[in-house]
Amino acid sequence: MSAVQQATPFELSAAAEGKIRELLLEEADDELCLRVFVTGGGCSGFQYGFTFDDERAEDDFAVEYDGVRVLVDSLSYGYLVGSILDYKEGLEGSRFTVDNPGATSTCGCGSSFSI
Repeated sequence: MSAVQQATPFELSAAAEGKIRELLLEEADDELCLRVFVTGGGCSGFQYGFTFDDERAEDDFAVEYDGVRVLVDSLSYGYLVGSILDYKEGLEGSRFTVDNPGATSTCGCGSSFSI
């Protein structure tokens, strides 16, 4: 993996950083990163996606938080600026969430939003 870019589109909560680290250790792949992306769809217009990826595209932004690596594609970057990536466990189950100050509305489950 090449050098990490300076600008960070979002921050990680301690819970998200810990869960990502735990999941990456389970996979035992030094090249693996969490990929955060935004796609069209969902009940509010856009939705967040999370996957693990060991390949980095030329236009990806790579951010590193104390050894935890996160990738964001160039199209999703603008939608995530200023956000906080969190990990929550509750009655709805366990999941990554995004607190996005740029979203004008979100759905009840928090996985989709509009700008």
